[in-house]
Amino acid sequence: MKISRALEKIDEHQLFVPAFQREYVWKRDDAKQLIDSLIKQYPTGTMLTWETANPPELKGLHKYSEKQGAVRILLDGQQRITTLYMLVRGEIPPYYTASEILNDTRGLYVNVETLELAYHSKTKMENDPRWQNITDIFRRKIRAKDIVRELEKKGETVSRERDDVMDDNTRAIENILDHEFPEQTIPVRASVREAIDIFYKVNASGVSLTDAELALAQISGYWPEARDTFKKKLNELAEKGFVFKLDFIVYVLLGCLYHLGSEMKKLHDAENDAQLRAAWKLLDGQVLDYVASLMRSHAFVDHTDEINSVYALVPITVYCFGKGGAHLNDAEIRKLVKWFYYSQIRTRYVSQLPQKLDRDLRTIKESKNPFDELLAVIEEERRLEITPDEFVGRSISHPLFGLLRWYLKSRNAVCFTTGVALRQAMGKKYVLENDHIFPYSKLKAQGFGQENRLKYSLAQELTNRAILTQIANRAKSATDAKSYLADVKERFPDSLALQCVPEDPALWEIQNYELFLQTRRATLASNLNAFLKGITDTKPPEAAITLEDLIAEGEDDELEFKSSLRWDFKEQTTNKKLEEVIVKTVAAFANSQGGTLLIGVSDSGDILGLEGDYLSLGGANRDKFELHLRNLLNSAFGAAFVSSKLKVLFPAIGEVEICQVDIQPSAKPLVLSVKDKNGVGQEKFYVRSGNSSQELSLAEIPSYLAERFKK
Repeated sequence: MKISRALEKIDEHQLFVPAFQREYVWKRDDAKQLIDSLIKQYPTGTMLTWETANPPELKGLHKYSEKQGAVRILLDGQQRITTLYMLVRGEIPPYYTASEILNDTRGLYVNVETLELAYHSKTKMENDPRWQNITDIFRRKIRAKDIVRELEKKGETVSRERDDVMDDNTRAIENILDHEFPEQTIPVRASVREAIDIFYKVNASGVSLTDAELALAQISGYWPEARDTFKKKLNELAEKGFVFKLDFIVYVLLGCLYHLGSEMKKLHDAENDAQLRAAWKLLDGQVLDYVASLMRSHAFVDHTDEINSVYALVPITVYCFGKGGAHLNDAEIRKLVKWFYYSQIRTRYVSQLPQKLDRDLRTIKESKNPFDELLAVIEEERRLEITPDEFVGRSISHPLFGLLRWYLKSRNAVCFTTGVALRQAMGKKYVLENDHIFPYSKLKAQGFGQENRLKYSLAQELTNRAILTQIANRAKSATDAKSYLADVKERFPDSLALQCVPEDPALWEIQNYELFLQTRRATLASNLNAFLKGITDTKPPEAAITLEDLIAEGEDDELEFKSSLRWDFKEQTTNKKLEEVIVKTVAAFANSQGGTLLIGVSDSGDILGLEGDYLSLGGANRDKFELHLRNLLNSAFGAAFVSSKLKVLFPAIGEVEICQVDIQPSAKPLVLSVKDKNGVGQEKFYVRSGNSSQELSLAEIPSYLAERFKK
């Protein structure tokens, strides 16, 4: 389809974008690269459309009517088509509202002689007629001869050769409209569900959409109003200062329904529809507003700009959701807030977000004291105590600055100029800003400029910052620290101490700047540690080690891995000899101090699962597998031992099911009757030795029995 025809179809309400598509997210550089490729006639990708007389919920104000017949739905390529519509028409396409255009890429200029592309620059373009808005060229408001005339008016002589170049270049831009976008079309017979599945597969192979965005597209297939419903709530929260993206909502829903941060595919199935809508009703009506209120009233978070990672609010939201929307008690709130603060300064969710949410949300689900345990997890990875050295060279972008703001608000610190409490500052003039105590211009003159990286970082260090209201920051200018702090001390005597600023006037001298920093670092570290500790006592229980952790640590005298019960992975067939190995391992654990056997895990800790064993048992399930395993062990040891000393579980690692056999020590020796390769029966006695099962020789058995089974 030609670009011109695609744009016409949009104007004629024949080409639409479905509601499950995300907003327009391309940036100006993306738009430049697209136009540059089209001018040079480079490949620019394809369009994927779906021709249908039964379209899903559509973006935009236009409502589909059956009288229109079959229309096209744009599934892939909408960022490119939207870019072209805005640059050619100079308007937002009718399927978007202004709020859905996250970056306005209109206003692209082109130098018609060099074909350089750039967004408006007064210095570069104001007196150079060759620079023209590319939209004016597409709309034929500007032609090459107009530019030549303007150049000649300025006294330039335009040669025939230059004239031809500008004429050719202008035509090359106009000819973009005749460029063919290869179009792949899903036929009319496809259902909405099939079209969304194709959309998912096309985008899953690239990097254009996140897993959460793809999940939201799938949700919109069975709940067409979902995206707009979520965005309405996001707008409400944004008005209160809590700004989130749609990804955040999807993570919250996944956490509430499945206590997971990964496996977004779990939300794809339409079977989620009823429970997802019910979950959203509670989230929308109570939980999300309650969490925002908790953050403001108890954590002193007035807006999400102060938060290092908003995804720390996912476990908090899921925890409150699990309470059915009921309000938390004081102890719960204090523990929640304490964990939140440490999650920020120890950057819990800066990397490996889905995996960390998996672990944390499982704790939320299973633990009686989840935030105690979650804090213990952070402490395993990072020291909780803040040291003065952590402030060295750290700018206001460091998470410690966020904690500093919350701490200062908690103790009713005030603005140095207005005396207004930072906690209660209201209105645009009283928005909080971060001001240099020692002005950078003064420090620069003392050698703390950009020519010395280390000293420059000290000039920008967060310990050289005070928090002021905007109106105060504008009035302060570059007053030297000594005069400024002396004036603050006189007008608001407690204000310096409340913001942890050293009150010794000798430290306000610019030659003592580094000593000032050193003193304030120590004060802040001490005060912040006391603040965090004082929120509440947390006494993490001895949290049981997770199965994933056990596997990661490897086999030992109480843990053994076996790839299967009877499936030979190498030969890809059933091998009943492997069952003898399982029996031998159980005997060895029982004759020793007990232990755990994991079936479906390789020696190296790879999770293989039980599908091979299920296949070997005629396509069995876990019930048939367990029955076969118990029959096998009953034959070897007797039903009394199996029923009293063994516990068989089927935990899942991710989505893969394995078998866990917990074996208690036997009250009497277990001797196995086995046959050698010639079929001759023998009795053998096995025990654990390190991370393997070993047969004891006849000479060793009496002394072992005397020690192990003594009464």
